[in-house]
Amino acid sequence: MTSVTDIRPTVDPIPLPRALEGISVDGFYGADSAPASLDARAPAVCGVTVSSNDCEPGWIFVAIPGLAQHGVRFAHAAIEAGACLIVTDEVGRREAFERGLGVPVVEVTNPRAVVPLLCRNIYSSPATRVTTMAVTGTNGKTTTSYLMRAALASRFPHASLCGTVETSVGPVSFEAVRTTAEAPVVARFLAATDQYHCGAAVIELSAHALSLNRVDGIVFDVAAFTNLQHDHLDYYGDMETYFAAKALLFTPEHSRRGVVCVDDEWGRRLADRATIPVTTVSALTHEAADWQVRDVTPDKSIGRTVFTLVSPDGSPHRVAMPILGDVNVQNTAVAIVSAVSLGLSLEDAISSVEDAPQIPGRMEKVNPTPGAQPLVIVDYAHTPEALEWTLRSTRELTAGRVVIVFGTDGDRDASKREELAAIAAREADVLWVTDENPRSEDPQSIRDYLLRGIASARPDMHDVHEVTTCRRDAVRQAILDARATDTVIITGKGAEWYQEIQGIHHRYNDVPVAAEVLAGDLRAHE
Repeated sequence: MTSVTDIRPTVDPIPLPRALEGISVDGFYGADSAPASLDARAPAVCGVTVSSNDCEPGWIFVAIPGLAQHGVRFAHAAIEAGACLIVTDEVGRREAFERGLGVPVVEVTNPRAVVPLLCRNIYSSPATRVTTMAVTGTNGKTTTSYLMRAALASRFPHASLCGTVETSVGPVSFEAVRTTAEAPVVARFLAATDQYHCGAAVIELSAHALSLNRVDGIVFDVAAFTNLQHDHLDYYGDMETYFAAKALLFTPEHSRRGVVCVDDEWGRRLADRATIPVTTVSALTHEAADWQVRDVTPDKSIGRTVFTLVSPDGSPHRVAMPILGDVNVQNTAVAIVSAVSLGLSLEDAISSVEDAPQIPGRMEKVNPTPGAQPLVIVDYAHTPEALEWTLRSTRELTAGRVVIVFGTDGDRDASKREELAAIAAREADVLWVTDENPRSEDPQSIRDYLLRGIASARPDMHDVHEVTTCRRDAVRQAILDARATDTVIITGKGAEWYQEIQGIHHRYNDVPVAAEVLAGDLRAHE
C-alpha cells in the first residue's frame, strides 16, 4: 500500500539562501550552535517537511510549536532520516542545541507561517503549472471534490485529488488522516500532479487548513463553497470566526474566481463579501442566483435523483446525479458550475458527472440490490444539519423503516451532540447508539449526551438501542434486526479507515464491516 512517503516529485537541490527567499530570518546557527554566515556554511536543500516520519536526505525539518509539545522533540528522528537543517523558533533553537542534534538551525519568529514559503521556493510554485480547484464548506466537501474531479474528465481524465478520504496522484493513492494535508504534502502533491502530467488537481480545504497556513501561496483557479453549519466551534468559538476562516479562500491571495452556493445565509454573505469574481448557485432553496436548480425528483427506476439545472441564460439542463439524496443536489450543482467556470462546456461537465463512480462513504450503497435483506447505506453525515438532510433523503428511498447506526466524536464540539441525537430521534424509526472516535473521552459519557438528546424528542425511548461493546456489534445488530423493506444507514464515519480510541488508530471501516455482516446473513442465501 502506498503512503504519503511515496509522493516524491523530482527536485533539484538549491542553495539555502534561495530556499529562504522572502522569509525574515532571525538567525542562522551552525551545527556547533555558533552564529554563522548563511553563504559560508549553509547546506543545499531539496525538500521540506514538518513530520519526522516523512523525511528524506537533504530536506529541511520545520519544528513547529504545538499545543502539547514542541516539534523540535521529533527532530532527532528527522535527522536520522536525512534532514540536514532545522527551521524553528527561539525555543526550538535552544532545545535543539541542548539536545546536541548536530545540524544547522535557522531561527524564525513563526515557523508554521514560513512553511508555505519554503515550499514555494523548493518546489518552484507547482500550482502555477497545473489547473487547480478547491472546495470548502462544512458539509459536502468530499462529495463535491470527487464530483469536481469527475466533471473535469473530458479535459483532464487523470486529475489528481487530495482530501478527507484519500490522496490520489498518478500511480500514488493512500488513505488520508486529515481533510487537508500539511503544506509540504500539498506542495509535493501539486508538484507530482505536474510531473505525472495529470493536468489538474482538486483539493478539499478545511477551515483549519486556511487558518493554519497550509495553502498559503497557492492561488486556486476556482474555489467553491457548499455551506456553513454548526461544527468545529470547539476550535473557532463562534460561527462568525468559523465563517471568517472559510472566507479567506475567496480573496485574491487564494483564488482567482469563486462558485458559491447561496442556499444558506452564510453563502449569501460570502457572495457579497468575496473580493474575487463569484458565480452563485441555488440548489435547495429558491434564492436568487446565477444558476438555479429546479424539479428535484428521486427516480427509483434508475436509482438516481434527477434535477434541472437552469443556466444564467435561462436554459434548462437535465442532470441525473450519480449519488443518492436531495442533499447531494447541492454538491452536484456546485461541481458542475465549477467546471464550467474553468471553461469546460456545460454538456461535457454534466455528462462526466453522471458517469462518476460511487463516492466512498457518501450515501454509499453497500448492497445496491438488497433482495431479501435491508438496503444498507454508509454516509459521513456528522453535523445536525447534514444528518437531517441525509435521513430525509433516506426516507424517500425507503418503503419500510429507517434504521440508523450513529454516534459522535470525542474531543470535539460537544455542543452539537444532543441536537444531533434529537434529529436522529425525529427522523429515523429505529436508533442504534454506538461510538465513533471517542479519542481521549469516556465513550459512555459521549453516548449519555446522545441519549439525553434522544429522550428530548422521544421520551418513551421506543426502538432506541445503546450498544456499549463496539461499533462493529452495533452495525451487526442493526442489519440483522432490520427487515427487507427497511434501510439501515450507518452515519458519522463514512470512508474513514480507523477508529481512534485513547490515542490509538484502530483499523476500522463501516463499509467492509457492513458487507461482512450482509454476507453472513442467512437471508442472503434465500
